[in-house]
Amino acid sequence: MTTKKILTLFLLVISIHSYFSQEVEIKDDKVLLDGKPILKAEKINPMQYSFYSLGNDDEILLYKAMNNETPKYTEDDYYILNFLTEKVKVESRDFTKILNFMNSKKGMEKLVKWLLKEKVINGNGELNPERLAIFKEKYDENITERTIR
Repeated sequence: MTTKKILTLFLLVISIHSYFSQEVEIKDDKVLLDGKPILKAEKINPMQYSFYSLGNDDEILLYKAMNNETPKYTEDDYYILNFLTEKVKVESRDFTKILNFMNSKKGMEKLVKWLLKEKVINGNGELNPERLAIFKEKYDENITERTIR
């Protein structure tokens, strides 16, 4: 291929990627999607975040990281996504979707991007119950039920 064709192909790939990628940012306790507020966010502590609908202030999602009462042993850590209005709880040990090296705000931005990609929430910050059921089937590890206490 000639240099012109390679350059054109590269620019096409970059433009398609930027067209389909959505910018998620948490700023001033608001979740912004491409600059438009879609949810309210509240950092309770570094291990907990709550997300609220803009319209009626209902708490729709509570994120909670759990260390399983073993702070120095991280192999059993997990997180809970509690979709409160739908009464659905998802527990997972796979932090790769949200991990961001001690910056909980950036991690929560990754969480919202993940939920948007999976179509659990839409561009207006509303939950999609059908997609939430699929999300639960894909990612829930049911850790609490399997843990012996």
